[in-house]
Amino acid sequence: MCNLYRMTSNAQAIAQLFRADVAGRNLPALTEVYPDSQAPVIVAEGTGRALTMMRWGWPPFGEVKRPITNVRNLASPMWRSALADPARRCLVPVTAFSEWSAAPDPLTGRKRKHWFDLRADSHEGEPLFAFAGLWRPTEEGPRFAFLTCAPNEIVGRIHPKAMPVLLHTVETFDRWLSADAAGAAAMQLPLADALMREIAGEAPMPPQGSLF
Repeated sequence: MCNLYRMTSNAQAIAQLFRADVAGRNLPALTEVYPDSQAPVIVAEGTGRALTMMRWGWPPFGEVKRPITNVRNLASPMWRSALADPARRCLVPVTAFSEWSAAPDPLTGRKRKHWFDLRADSHEGEPLFAFAGLWRPTEEGPRFAFLTCAPNEIVGRIHPKAMPVLLHTVETFDRWLSADAAGAAAMQLPLADALMREIAGEAPMPPQGSLF
């Protein structure tokens, strides 16, 4: 389960990669985004895309008592209607995500964060990519969660249960936001190991003066 990520990119990179209207927003670098945080999300709007802020965590449902951050069982009634409606899918911009070690560190006795992003040779400029997300309106404002899947080898050696569904090309962004339900469900796959790496835990400092 992924319950921590960062988004330290800037407005120009987000607008260019996702072809989204960022409406001149400013935002400090989000070095640690946890559940229940407000975070940037890209949604389809008219004939284009727009950047908005949403709260991370799908409202509880049935016997579930806490907001749900990760989506795995797409056959569940909880997700079926959102998955079937392209307007209820979203892109969650990310520059790195974290998984906790399965066993405590022998030196500290605590589990350790392991951070992952895209390899430098798999992109140009910012290592910016997206989680494949679903969202819904609520009385308190829109809320989102994102898909997970079986992990690839790089993530699986740290967290063998799951990893986020990662999108990193224009083609995958377009497909996620436009496919029918079956086509969207077919994208619930791990990113290739060759495109990813494990990185040091410290977030890079954002360029001075950059805009969200």
